[in-house]
Amino acid sequence: MMLSRGSLLPVALAGLCLAWSPLFVGAAPAAPRQPVVAELYTSQGCSACQGADELTEDLDGRKGVLVLTFPVDYWDYLGWRDTFAQPAFTDRQKAYAKALGVREVYTPQVVIQGRGQIGRTEPGQSLTQSAEALIGKAAKARGKGPAIRFLTGGRIRVGPGQAPRGGAEVWLVRYQVAPPEVAVTAGENIGKTVRYHNVVRELDRLGVWSGRARAYAEPQAAEGGLKTAVLVQAKGGGHIIAASELSDGR
Repeated sequence: MMLSRGSLLPVALAGLCLAWSPLFVGAAPAAPRQPVVAELYTSQGCSACQGADELTEDLDGRKGVLVLTFPVDYWDYLGWRDTFAQPAFTDRQKAYAKALGVREVYTPQVVIQGRGQIGRTEPGQSLTQSAEALIGKAAKARGKGPAIRFLTGGRIRVGPGQAPRGGAEVWLVRYQVAPPEVAVTAGENIGKTVRYHNVVRELDRLGVWSGRARAYAEPQAAEGGLKTAVLVQAKGGGHIIAASELSDGR
């Protein structure tokens, strides 16, 4: 069938639009999956914690998992003051205890994505195996959290998304990948050496997040050589809905 001159223009425009469609230029790459966060609450003064500290070494570096060690201070009265413990870490664990229905805080304790916790394991099952099972469940249960971007000029942007009921908080975590081993010279672990991975040194609450995109000022680090992560978490020790580590390109 012969086309008239007037009918050629729509055909040409249609061809132009088709050439620029996503099917031809390629769809935008999907955002990388955010890691599942595994938090270990431990103490240099806790005799049962040394084996649990090895958990961070077992899980560290596994794809899709961010391991953080939070030393707590409530065992300091036993004769040894934990060299990394901070009251803020104890407060964080207490918030989890309330949210997860745990009667009291204790060590060692592993909290996965703010959704579940492990203290004692089943016979024949290691702490690492129990943690891996919870990590798998958390990975399947997590929704699509807001995108987190580290901007130039010391700013952190949390994108839009669905906020949990009651809103969420944005936390900045700075941790030391391999701090020096600590030789304990008093208390329950006298004569032992504690070895850490990813021990948290700084914990800052940047503000609230209600579902709208928002930028936050990044506080200056108190010391150098620390890695940075950002957590978006339901208020009151709730579940973690987004997490991201600082990339070299910000």
